[in-house]
Amino acid sequence: MEKKDPIEEARRYVSNAKETIEKANFDPELGNYTDSKYIKTAGNILWNGCLVALDAVLHVRKGKGRPSVEKYKEAASQRDRKLLATIVSGYDVMHLSMGYDGTKNKKVCDAGFESANAIIDRCAILCAETVCA
Repeated sequence: MEKKDPIEEARRYVSNAKETIEKANFDPELGNYTDSKYIKTAGNILWNGCLVALDAVLHVRKGKGRPSVEKYKEAASQRDRKLLATIVSGYDVMHLSMGYDGTKNKKVCDAGFESANAIIDRCAILCAETVCA
């Protein structure tokens, strides 16, 4: 099995999330989407894509179990403060507002995509500086 570039893989997740959110049916009059099911799915896809990129840079997944977002924040604070800032805001928007709450507000959802791209872009810069796994 060939190993994929984690940054390209993370970007593929963003692309999949875009396809998913299009199914949520945007209502331009209200400025909202109409189906939170697809918002939740897209938010989770975005956050998982970010985790793919973050795992390549921060190497948090060691041993058994799932690392908490606190582990990612801690590792980012030691590695790169800009990455830490994007994780904090991105987690709130993608994972909590979109993934759990299923917010239908288009501006919030757009911010989720911006946050995902910011995290992935920052990870790409850090990967260019070192070898990513």
